[in-house]
Amino acid sequence: MSWAPFVRYVLAVALAPLLGGVIGKTKAFFAGREGAPLLQGYFDLAKLLRKGTVYSTTTSWVFRAGPVVTVGAVAVALALVPMGGAPAPLAFPGDFLLLAYLLALARFVTIIAALDTGSAFEGMGASREAQFSALAEPGLVLCFLALARNAGDLSLSASLGALSFAAWRSHAAVLALVAAALFIVFLAENSRVPVDDPTTHLELTMIHEVMVLDHAGPDLALIEAASWLKMWVLGALVVGVVVPVRTGAAVIDGGVFVVAMLLLGVAVGVVESAMARLRLLRVPQLLVASGVLAALATALISG
Repeated sequence: MSWAPFVRYVLAVALAPLLGGVIGKTKAFFAGREGAPLLQGYFDLAKLLRKGTVYSTTTSWVFRAGPVVTVGAVAVALALVPMGGAPAPLAFPGDFLLLAYLLALARFVTIIAALDTGSAFEGMGASREAQFSALAEPGLVLCFLALARNAGDLSLSASLGALSFAAWRSHAAVLALVAAALFIVFLAENSRVPVDDPTTHLELTMIHEVMVLDHAGPDLALIEAASWLKMWVLGALVVGVVVPVRTGAAVIDGGVFVVAMLLLGVAVGVVESAMARLRLLRVPQLLVASGVLAALATALISG
């Protein structure tokens, strides 16, 4: 039994908050500032865990269960994603469908927790989150189908494991379309520019952040941890397609994967520094475009 998948799972959990630090440092560089420390995500989690939790009298057990179920669902989803050439700890035919359902479950409990507060602002953010996620999910599933069709296997580990630089030479158009669609879904699902701005403080323009305004202390720490894990999950899919390094050496493959993930954080920082957030009416068009790209990739690989 190989321990590489489990070791990489533990490292992913430990390194996930580092992505936020890389994105922040990249944005600070382009703005000519020093920026927050690279380990700011860890500091924030530690600070929130030391604080107390305050619950509104209008909330029920749904609000309290939201953060726990969210982080649990994303943690299981992480176990379905192969990283650095090693198969996922939980790999089986059709596991990509479970991955999509787990991400949907995490989103659903966050939405109903926001609605449970009775806040008009949080309800508005929940409505936007539901709309945009419904447009992003088809692109994600179609990307999975294109990869499965290319590998001839319904397991996500086998689909990504079949990729290599030789595959890029023979199916460059298909893999480029899949990579582009996955990157758009990555930005949308993680509430990044141009879909959302995680640093904004204007309730009328917030999407994800407005849904967690009533969470505090350890509950907010769980939500933050879930957001970093989710970013790592979707980022691992992008890196698995774009940088399919397969040397056979676990240390080298794992090291390349971690470096590629950090470079993905740099790419996100560059995108957020180079462009403004889209108008809300334009966001559905971007998400539909990701679905079209994924559908085209699926059609090309099927043909």
